[in-house]
Amino acid sequence: MNSTQKQLAPLTEQDDDVTDELREILDGLSIPQKTISSKFFYDERGSRLFDQITRLPEYYPTRTELAILRDNIADIARAIGPQASLIEFGSGSNVKVRILLENMDRPAAYVPVDISKDYLVKSAQEAAQEFRGIEVLPVVADFMHPFELPNPRVMPLRNIVFFPGSTIGNLTHIAALKLLRVMHHEAGKDGALLIGIDLRKDRSIIERAYNDEAGVTAEFNLNVLKRINREFGADFDLTRFQHRAIYCEEMGRIEMYLVSLAEQTVKIGSQEICFREGESILTEYSHKYTVEGFSAMAKRVGFQPHRCWTDRDDLFAVLYFRRD
Repeated sequence: MNSTQKQLAPLTEQDDDVTDELREILDGLSIPQKTISSKFFYDERGSRLFDQITRLPEYYPTRTELAILRDNIADIARAIGPQASLIEFGSGSNVKVRILLENMDRPAAYVPVDISKDYLVKSAQEAAQEFRGIEVLPVVADFMHPFELPNPRVMPLRNIVFFPGSTIGNLTHIAALKLLRVMHHEAGKDGALLIGIDLRKDRSIIERAYNDEAGVTAEFNLNVLKRINREFGADFDLTRFQHRAIYCEEMGRIEMYLVSLAEQTVKIGSQEICFREGESILTEYSHKYTVEGFSAMAKRVGFQPHRCWTDRDDLFAVLYFRRD
């Protein structure tokens, strides 16, 4: 057995009911504003496309958050403290978590959690190869609901929930509060939350980030239909839908849609979904916050603000909360 196999523990999978997912999709497409949850973006191809988006020149959040982490890592590591278990909600490309794992004081374990099994396994294997002295415990789960944490060989002194990328902005405020409650639960006694949030700014900067010239975000958006075709027996014609992303000043959020280019009927299993020309499917929100507004929301579920790090242009913030 090689050292990577020793460090990468068996995959922990939570119950996954495909019937429930199909019902969720059909329910979302049956309401006046048709909707598909953004969680369905992240099959293996969708996760790869999102990684491409994070490297686009228009997409400032990733490079800005990375700079914040690198510039303040000593301070962040001190706040986290020794022998912590790092629980990442949404397994990414390992770039951001690498900065933490390289600088944390004797981390007890790294627990990546993601709904996309194939992508999670690949990401966890890469982490185990790179950080041979750290136990990697991947968990397949929908982290919008409480899940069971694996037991590390080294008992952590605290759990640190890590949620970079301002991914929480994809949720409505009600859903964001629900997720924060899950994070509060998973953090446990003496735990903490380290989270990235995208800040409010000029709309032109925001809209460019979601309408890149290369069309990668459009491909990412359309991929959700390709996934539903493959996994749920639908017959979406991707050439008859178009990506659209606009910033709503009043709500402080990007709204991303797939717009039907013609009157058409789509089959999903035995169900038929009718579209008018110009009718849209809402696929994602991306809320932009103020530090004060997000901190007030986190306090409602029992997190107490402790530290805040931002870039000099106030484009993005990384916040550290302690659990009550």
